[in-house]
Amino acid sequence: MTHEDPTYLPTPRLFTEFPFRYAVPLLAPGDLRCTAAQRDSLREYARLGDPLADDVVAMIKRLPPGAGRRMFETAVQFGIAAVPDAPAELVAFFEQVESEPYWLDRAKLDRGARVVERTGVWGGIAMGMFALMGGYLAARADKTLVGTGDLAAMAPRRLAETTQWWLDVTTPGGLHRNSIGYQSVLRVRLMHALVRAGMNNRPDWDYAAWDQPVNQVLTLGTLGLFSMANLVGAQALGLRFTAREKDAVFQLWRYVGYLLGLDPAILPTSETDTWRAFWILADTEFIPDEDSRRLAHALMPAAAGLFVGERTVLERAAHRQIGNFMLAYSRIVLGRGNADFLGLPDSRFFQGAVMAVAAVNGALEVPRRLVPGATRLQERLGARVRAGLVRGSVGRSGGDRTYARHDGFAGERRAVRVG
Repeated sequence: MTHEDPTYLPTPRLFTEFPFRYAVPLLAPGDLRCTAAQRDSLREYARLGDPLADDVVAMIKRLPPGAGRRMFETAVQFGIAAVPDAPAELVAFFEQVESEPYWLDRAKLDRGARVVERTGVWGGIAMGMFALMGGYLAARADKTLVGTGDLAAMAPRRLAETTQWWLDVTTPGGLHRNSIGYQSVLRVRLMHALVRAGMNNRPDWDYAAWDQPVNQVLTLGTLGLFSMANLVGAQALGLRFTAREKDAVFQLWRYVGYLLGLDPAILPTSETDTWRAFWILADTEFIPDEDSRRLAHALMPAAAGLFVGERTVLERAAHRQIGNFMLAYSRIVLGRGNADFLGLPDSRFFQGAVMAVAAVNGALEVPRRLVPGATRLQERLGARVRAGLVRGSVGRSGGDRTYARHDGFAGERRAVRVG
């Protein structure tokens, strides 16, 4: 009996451009190519939201104002057993999140969190200017972001809340039951369902062009940006990770994906799974449009707010220079074509500064890996730096870990321009 070789799809355009053309073969674990059948099987999940969370939103709408949210918050903080006579929708949701999957390894979770902590300030830059800015290249995902509020006003808060969430879920112990990271994941999952309900209430939502709002494929892409893209972005700044460390990071994000309600059929189990999904997403999702530009233009002046405010002359000067450095980094990792499309500035000076920082970090990685205790010291230092930056950013821009302001999205039908 013979088996014919599968017919693989052409390489996605994104992967044919610099720097992806060289970085993907170097960093990816093996052959990422897929067939049309594999692509189509993943695309089916673009029609699916999150049934358990969507049922909780329906429950919240059915109950008197505020009652459903209070029940949800009680269950988030104390478990579903703390909610007397809990509605069936809430019970089903928490039965899923409170059951630990057989593959869960909490020692790996904490190891992965320490690896992310070690990235410190560089991980924050990679998260904001590669993962977040790069995510704007996915035009269909942008439609909900554009539809949820004033971009310029929301960008600083969105960046602050995103980094706060990233800090919460990647702190050792953060994903243990009743810890802040665990709670933050569940609140974000409900927020996604509320926004999805709001977008579904709109008469102008184009399902043929934009798919189901906040669908499973987009959630998978977001998970990949926080896991794979964040590691790759830190590597671009000179940091290095062992196979054991990367495995732990992907275990951490696998559990986050589980808590976020990703269907087991598409939940990545490893770095290889994540890269293979990204290959398909590069072909089907990372196709920018005018909304990509609008979101990028809103993020650009807000980016340096992760590090410094603008209250004094000195702070404003530092804000400009840090912002220029971050945008230069974004231009390098996203490539000239994408950067030009998004309207990122092209400063050779600051691009040189990014390359110099990467070279220094790369050199410092050698003694860090050789000197006993140096890695642990770097983890502790990175943890303190990350916490300080996020605390300052949230203090300047505001932030709400409950995301309760999104509760109104699931209400009446409305029309908001998108596209």
